[in-house]
Amino acid sequence: MTQPQGALLVGSVNYDDAETTMRTAAELLGDRLRRLPDGEVGKRFHWIMFQPDVIGRADGIERIGDEPIPFPAGIDARGLRLAEGVDPARIELPPLGYAEAALESYALFTRLREEGAVAPGTRFQVSLPTPLAVISSFFHGDDRAAIEPVYTAAILRELDEILAGIPHHDLAVQWDVASEMGIIERASGYGAVMEAWWPGDPFDGLVSRLAALVDAVPADVEVGVHLCYGDAGEKHFFEPSDAGNLVRYANAVAAASSRPLTWLHLPVPIAHDDAAYFAPLAQLEPVDELYLGLVHREDGEEGARRRIAAATPYVPAFGVATECGIGRAPAGSTEGILRTHAAVAAAW
Repeated sequence: MTQPQGALLVGSVNYDDAETTMRTAAELLGDRLRRLPDGEVGKRFHWIMFQPDVIGRADGIERIGDEPIPFPAGIDARGLRLAEGVDPARIELPPLGYAEAALESYALFTRLREEGAVAPGTRFQVSLPTPLAVISSFFHGDDRAAIEPVYTAAILRELDEILAGIPHHDLAVQWDVASEMGIIERASGYGAVMEAWWPGDPFDGLVSRLAALVDAVPADVEVGVHLCYGDAGEKHFFEPSDAGNLVRYANAVAAASSRPLTWLHLPVPIAHDDAAYFAPLAQLEPVDELYLGLVHREDGEEGARRRIAAATPYVPAFGVATECGIGRAPAGSTEGILRTHAAVAAAW
């Protein structure tokens, strides 16, 4: 059996602060990591769930319902709508919070590197949601098409601020891609059908949107794509029977992008250590770094090795990861998950 090389931390890590995340990950995974995230601590702990509280402050956008819907971390989970008669082009969204968090954590990253806690050559990883994730999760009906250019411009402003504030040779940007897979799979999501809002083939629109985001990252900055089936309560919104649609989408996005992907992450559900799940990987176009999300806290090293053995006949080289971020894993389980990565993957 081929031993995987390298590990990827998808994004969120269940520690209370960024310094603990970076110190612990660097200590336990060290030369298996080429890039290091801050763990998406604070208001980003629940991925995009804080975005309605940010977007809802803009003139021309309203919250749906009169009473807040309480969510952990003091978040109001109510959805969003455009105010009646508003011209979407005149809406000015406030800063979304991603650039502010990235710049703050990068300062910590550089201090830890100067102290020797982070290895030289390691890049700082910033994970960003695709606009489609936020729009499809919190807006409805015709409002989705109307707000899409506004929110897309806002997330690209966040990216530009990050690019201006972090040296390019130190930076790696990952696009988190979950709702797109729901539309491809025609999934019911968490209680609602996940649908496109543009004319024509939904798949073509999904490809062009993600390819544009990949191309928004300059060539001297690393860029990765994390494909995902969601992680609410460690449950997917759709359970794929094989990796066929992941491969189809990844290949199409790579072909449509003007620049190459630095890395690609594909999830592997815990139930799959069967050849049928991994067989479509034989059709995956080459990528500089491929990571398979086959590490699961529930069955640790033994389960990861089963999935590695099942994947190896279909893909010549890959690193390991979890299938999604581990920020929502039970408290106290994080170190064990990191140690599993180290046990099954070789250093670069």
